[in-house]
Amino acid sequence: MGRAIYNSAIPNATQSALTHMGMLRALFRRAPELLLFLSIVLFSLVDAAADWNLPAQQLARKIAAFTGPGTVAFTVENRSSLRTKDVERITADLRSQLELLGVHSAELERAAGSVSVFLSENAQGYVWVAEMQVGSQSGVVMVSTPRSEGSAFLHEEAGLTIHKIPLWEQEDRILDVVVLEEDSAPKHIAVLDAEKVALYRRQNTKWQQEQVLAITHVRPWPRDLRGRLVAAKDHLLDIYLPGVFCRSTTAMPLGLTCRESDDPWPLVVTSPTSFPSFGGVPSGKGSPAGPSAVVPQLGAFYAPTRNFFTGALAPGVGAVSTTAKFYSAAPVPREKYVLWLFAGVDGQIHLVDGVREQAARLGWGSDVASVRTSCGSGWQVLATGAANGGVDSVRAYELPDRDPVPVSDPQEVSGEITALWTEAKGDSAIAVARNRETGHYEAFRLVVACSQ
Repeated sequence: MGRAIYNSAIPNATQSALTHMGMLRALFRRAPELLLFLSIVLFSLVDAAADWNLPAQQLARKIAAFTGPGTVAFTVENRSSLRTKDVERITADLRSQLELLGVHSAELERAAGSVSVFLSENAQGYVWVAEMQVGSQSGVVMVSTPRSEGSAFLHEEAGLTIHKIPLWEQEDRILDVVVLEEDSAPKHIAVLDAEKVALYRRQNTKWQQEQVLAITHVRPWPRDLRGRLVAAKDHLLDIYLPGVFCRSTTAMPLGLTCRESDDPWPLVVTSPTSFPSFGGVPSGKGSPAGPSAVVPQLGAFYAPTRNFFTGALAPGVGAVSTTAKFYSAAPVPREKYVLWLFAGVDGQIHLVDGVREQAARLGWGSDVASVRTSCGSGWQVLATGAANGGVDSVRAYELPDRDPVPVSDPQEVSGEITALWTEAKGDSAIAVARNRETGHYEAFRLVVACSQ
């Protein structure tokens, strides 16, 4: 039997073991930090590898089954909160899958058909819709995919800010204010209350009353009076009140003629001279972004003895000529249509796209208005929130599809908002609130500023 043979000692073995034990102790002490680091790394890897391939395959098969092999004009429009890099990945996956199925992209002039894909979402997940046209045949297919648990982190924060710019304050209730002239700041305004329209001009830093136009009416006003002040094209002003319409003369000094009327009130106003039309401004630096469709004129009939619109529209939104009774309305242009939001007296927001009407409880107040800006998608909806302790607020939202996404913090006002109207230039709104401390009414301009 041979001798037992032992390995020779490894130099510095004892010191090496002690060093490794010290490293392990240090690692255990920093375990929480390491776990956090590893979680971030793993989340990043999952995010980077977000797999949109399966729904892309499903949608591509449905598209190809309708179009057959050939060439199509292919577009993808994001109406969801997906990030740009995800939209690019989805677009590339769809193109690749369609190519494998014999459907090739081409310019519209050289294509046999068209495929428009819309990436939208709802509370449950993402919904991708493809609208297809080949010759005289058209069709729609869709797929849905659930939202991942980490999808809340995928939403890009717009970080917009609402600025409140004071215009006018008085003891009598202000129904509306219109800015008639401005350079760097408003310098000529008209203020509407229950019995008059007052014109003011800024001299240096102070407002000076220029003229007062009395409003005549036979019937008593309803308790919660509302009104609309509109700068006209061939004269200075039109005034809409419950059951009454007033029109100013053209020559100075101005006069005012009032009559009983059930004419519809304008929900969209365009400026006669000073400002561009509401809508229809192309994207670019310093210019509003988003769809360039002009918002068509729309009027609504106001109940003469109440404080809301009856729901009858003139001329209507597409095929929809009536909606629920509402307090206020806001248009949001899309690429091929205008989505209208009506703040109903039933506490719901009614969405009308010209074909159908949907209603949703969003927790908004009764006043909404839309503004066109260079921020985000190019259009934001300003909506009041429920008063909290006598303090109202306004918040900006975007609608990637039909579900509003808040894009600003609430802008509080010192009281209850009693009026909110989009200005004629379209990129700001006029709001009126009653100050709960002074009891006075305050009119101010709301402007949406982009994040820096």
